[in-house]
Amino acid sequence: MRILPEILSLRVNSIFALIAVITICGSGKTRADEIVASGSDLVYKVETRAAFGGGENNPFWLVSNIHGLGSPEFNNGYVRGEVAKQMKESKRFDWGAGADISLGWNLPSVLGIRQLYGELHYRRLYVSVGSKNFDSYYNDIRLSSGDLLYSGNAIAIPQLRVGTMGFAPIWGTKGWLSVRAYLSYGKFTDSGWQKDWVAPGSERTTGVLFCGRGLWFKVGNYNTFPLTLDFGIEMGTQFAGNVYKAGKVIRMPHGFVDWLKAFIPLAGNSSTPTGEQTNIQGNMTGEYNIAINYSPTPDWHLKLYLDHYFEDHSQMFLEYGMWKDGLWGLEVKFPKNRFVDKVVYEFVQTTDQTGAVNNDYSPEVPHQVSGRDNYYNHYLYNCWQTWGMTIGTPLAISPLYNRNHILKIFNTRFKANHIGIEGRPLADLRYRFLLTFTQNWGTYWYPFPRRMDNCSGLVELDYYPRWLKGFYAKGAVAWDKGPLLGNNLGGMISIGYEGFVTFKKH
Repeated sequence: MRILPEILSLRVNSIFALIAVITICGSGKTRADEIVASGSDLVYKVETRAAFGGGENNPFWLVSNIHGLGSPEFNNGYVRGEVAKQMKESKRFDWGAGADISLGWNLPSVLGIRQLYGELHYRRLYVSVGSKNFDSYYNDIRLSSGDLLYSGNAIAIPQLRVGTMGFAPIWGTKGWLSVRAYLSYGKFTDSGWQKDWVAPGSERTTGVLFCGRGLWFKVGNYNTFPLTLDFGIEMGTQFAGNVYKAGKVIRMPHGFVDWLKAFIPLAGNSSTPTGEQTNIQGNMTGEYNIAINYSPTPDWHLKLYLDHYFEDHSQMFLEYGMWKDGLWGLEVKFPKNRFVDKVVYEFVQTTDQTGAVNNDYSPEVPHQVSGRDNYYNHYLYNCWQTWGMTIGTPLAISPLYNRNHILKIFNTRFKANHIGIEGRPLADLRYRFLLTFTQNWGTYWYPFPRRMDNCSGLVELDYYPRWLKGFYAKGAVAWDKGPLLGNNLGGMISIGYEGFVTFKKH
């Protein structure tokens, strides 16, 4: 496979998991808790993971939302090493760097550079260069079904990113109004993987560029009142590169103007295909975020949130009235107890997509009807994915599941109810429970012959033995039931070690 050069260019029916494990703790705190509390200068981790089972696919929650470290293939795993120098917000100026490298089997990449980055910050401003996981601010990466735009389902995209360190108070508002923002440009690194994986003659791309940007505001001051409101917009665009389609190579422009159009969605010119001139140049995706946070005491926290996904102006500007699609979520964090630390419930709907009718303006039919948005898919850039994994919500089933090796997402119209629960019944033991029910209709362009219902679940235990400080282990059992993914049962075992170093000041 032509995978390693591309990365380095930075560029069952009846098998269950034996949950045997070893992890860290002392006084009821995990190693990660200790690392954060220590203000450590250097953090390192080594880990090995194996997933196994039987059925049609590896269970959904052993594949999804783990930054591309999963695969629908059974009997996969990896050995992984990670080291990071953490950047401290408390300092006026600081720097950070990290490397996260894995050696895997039955994964899209054998040798994977998961993260490799350097970063600087001055006051509230920062710059980051390289591959780094930037998880959603609004969706809990462990318990959520996944943010609609950037879920943590796929490997990080190498990029140059500038922005604010969290929310920065706006001068003169006495802390009642804050802003968070970023802008990034990068490059997709899966060209070689696409060439090897995609079916002969099928559409694929090479050298595609990436533009991400976001702007959010926070209204409220926790020091005075326990209620805050967050709202904002985030967008991502695939542009430039080469498109291999219908036996031809379409070379998309990549000059300065094209970089600008990736930032501000504008129509293409005569150097782009007709579809880019009629609509927007590149594959433009985005979402609105709204969240209400309430913390009456330091131990209690409640959050209501909405993610609204869009792919064109009709969804972006309420052209057809109120939004019908989105992710509505509730997150509750409880005071310290032995049963439940946090609960997340989400309802997701993507069935409307501005309706079933679509027509671009033409002399014959001089009416623009912007329906059939076909979420996550694009007629040139295939779909919103990298290395076969959907960048948005994993409920839009990733192309890696496609046995025909077509690089499209064939399930974008669905309704889902999802619940996630975690807790710590013992000082050394933590659990996580996920359960997701979905109703799936395929896409407007390729609908399923009938609605496919699916249930996916996961039970995971993390063990932190206080007698073996630094070591940890995780074990999980996961399952799928239904025609969408098949009837699957599988397990996962992971063993690792985390440590940290605090340098002495001279």
